[in-house]
Amino acid sequence: MSDNELLKNSAPLPSVRRLPLYLTVLEEFEREGKEWISTTDFSEVLFLKPIQVRKDLAHTGIIGKPKKGFKVTELISTIYNFLGWNNLTEAFLVGAGALGSALLGYSGFQRHGLNIVAAFDVSVNVIGKSIHGKEILSIEKLPDLARRMHVRLGIITVPAARAQEAADCLVSAGISGIWNFSPSKLHVPPNVVVQREDLSSGLAVLSVKLGRFD
Repeated sequence: MSDNELLKNSAPLPSVRRLPLYLTVLEEFEREGKEWISTTDFSEVLFLKPIQVRKDLAHTGIIGKPKKGFKVTELISTIYNFLGWNNLTEAFLVGAGALGSALLGYSGFQRHGLNIVAAFDVSVNVIGKSIHGKEILSIEKLPDLARRMHVRLGIITVPAARAQEAADCLVSAGISGIWNFSPSKLHVPPNVVVQREDLSSGLAVLSVKLGRFD
């Protein structure tokens, strides 16, 4: 196992979730032509304690310089490498409705190492249409294509009632990672990783925060 893999395996998930926030700050510094960034710079922008910033960045293996901090370009490269975003991961998307179509049109995925190579649906009203340059294929074609293309990641953007069916199709096709945008909890084998994005939870937090200002 490489040093980078050891670091990934030991990094707490809250730290991993914060790394894209650090990248946002770093890329802004890079656009402004700034060469160095300190933990204090991060803490002032992201409202984190400097000690938390140091702990998070330590998981990537990078070491800062006293009184200077981190070289911006080096830290960007280190975080991208740690997250695996410097290598493209190909993915299939299941569900070409409103949300699925929006994800197909999001150009930022490729910058973060994700390439949606094909999209699938069960509706005859959608199959055969082109959305953001991707032809929507019948879900029946997914298993064979997954094996031929060696795709390991699936994205689910179907209604809750169809989510488990979509997950079963992906798992049977050899998919080992699922990014689930449906509100359903999926039942998958232990060797399949699922990341659930619950949009309603984020909205709930936002609503409560807004209410505190009333």
